[in-house]
Amino acid sequence: MKNFSLVVDNFVWGAEEAFANLGQVTLLPFQDITPSTIRFADALITRSSIQSNQALLQGSNVSFVGTATIGDDHVDKAYLAAQNIAFASAAGSSTDAVVEYMLASLFTLETLGNFSFSKDKLGIVGVGRIGSLLDKACAQLGLETLLNDPPRGLETSLNKVLASADILTLHTPLEKGGKHPTYHLIGADELAKFQGKGIINAGRGACVDNQALLDWLNQDDEHFAVLDCWENEPNISLELLKHPQTIIATPHIAGHSLDGKAANTYFVYKDLCDFLQVSPTWDMDAALPDVTQTLAQGLSKSALALEMYPIQNDTLAMKEAASSDNFKVWFSSYRKNYPVRRSWAKVLAVNNYPEDLFF
Repeated sequence: MKNFSLVVDNFVWGAEEAFANLGQVTLLPFQDITPSTIRFADALITRSSIQSNQALLQGSNVSFVGTATIGDDHVDKAYLAAQNIAFASAAGSSTDAVVEYMLASLFTLETLGNFSFSKDKLGIVGVGRIGSLLDKACAQLGLETLLNDPPRGLETSLNKVLASADILTLHTPLEKGGKHPTYHLIGADELAKFQGKGIINAGRGACVDNQALLDWLNQDDEHFAVLDCWENEPNISLELLKHPQTIIATPHIAGHSLDGKAANTYFVYKDLCDFLQVSPTWDMDAALPDVTQTLAQGLSKSALALEMYPIQNDTLAMKEAASSDNFKVWFSSYRKNYPVRRSWAKVLAVNNYPEDLFF
């Protein structure tokens, strides 16, 4: 397909190899993806740093837009549909990685004395792919959950979850309108009703009002937050980041296991193949390196989780960066050059543990 042209964000894992058989691939850093650089492209593959909208796409040859991310609120899907531009996202590709992030967070909180699997209740707001798999993992770990998801007909009201959960975690899309808006779903009013002690956001940053969250942390020394998603990334609230009760703080990398990033690419690649009516040939598993992490035998689930993903390393790096001269540059650079983190199922399997030990 020599005449087909693709512009791809160079942050998309394995992009050059993955898309090579589909046409001419131009890799660009996100800041260089502009109306002029994509004007003659047939396809645009991005991540969340790019706003794929009329301002970017008008007057271009682009007929396919793909985002190698779970979320798609940076894409003007209505504009794409009106212009007959096909769209694909990687929704579902990083599900396992995000649940691993959640479990590493919970085991870390337990180790620090902020949480108990046997005594506390976890309120899960948003029970799609990630929320439902997290609920399954919690059941295996003996953690009671409360589920809230009105679009899916789950009847536990948000008010009941706020009144009964010890920790609240959000896994909703970001919706600013419609029947079930989620923008600032957890704001000052909701936090005032919340009888628990911890808020976790590994979903979309603006689903939690970050200023209201900061005020809530300041109200009680027992309150704490775990944040992977922030409002206005990368120009986030450094006061919230530096707060001692923000126990775990990471730069939007919950889904960034190496296997998750490869799956992000594969999901969009396969949809583009379907669009072009060609058979996929890129082998994602062959492109990934072998798993080399070794685990001792006989470890507890907690020890295994924190050995496979020592999440506090990310927190220490981010809190240290909060005092740097250009935090915004650090935020983007850390995400792009994120330390290798592998799928738990694969690490467990090569170390002779059951690969479905957690979910």
